[in-house]
Formats: sequence, structure tokens, C-alpha cells
Amino acid sequence: MDIHFPPDAPDYRDSNLTVVFAALVDGRRVPCAISVEALEDHFDAQTFDSNGWIRAFDAGRTRIEAVAREHLRLTNGSPVLLKSGHFPPGKVIA
Repeated sequence: MDIHFPPDAPDYRDSNLTVVFAALVDGRRVPCAISVEALEDHFDAQTFDSNGWIRAFDAGRTRIEAVAREHLRLTNGSPVLLKSGHFPPGKVIA
């Protein structure tokens, strides 16, 4: 399975309190998201608004994409929603 993450800017979705990003799985675009709770719990969001969550995503993007990649592999390329429980307790050190 070939998985890549385009460098597109992430987007905040207030309808479900997530930051969304895309993966390309075998050339097919697959939606991915991470909850703002996970960004606050593990990626040191400094402000609790869309700008702060986007900055936390950008700072933790490498680790977030690595975890998303594993879930894409496990689910054969199904959409991914990462929550706080997908990361070990505490802040993620990049």
C-alpha cells in the first residue's frame, strides 16, 4: 500500500471539532482528521481556537501523519479519525 500525505494546509471543522487533512492511498485521496482534544492533550495547543489547533497540528504533523499511516494500513485505506486515545499519555515529543 502506497501512502503519502500531500503538503496541503490542514483545515479546521467546527461541526465536529477536528482538524482535517488528506492522505493519498494508492493514488486515491482519503480524508483524515484529528480531534482538537488530541491536539490539546498531546500536541501542546497554546490557544484553544482554530488558529491554535492548526499551529499544534503543524508542529506535530510528522507524528500525526505517522499514526494516521498506521491506521490507514490497518484499515486498508479507510478514512481516519485520530482521537486522544490513539497517542500515548502525555505530550508527544517530536
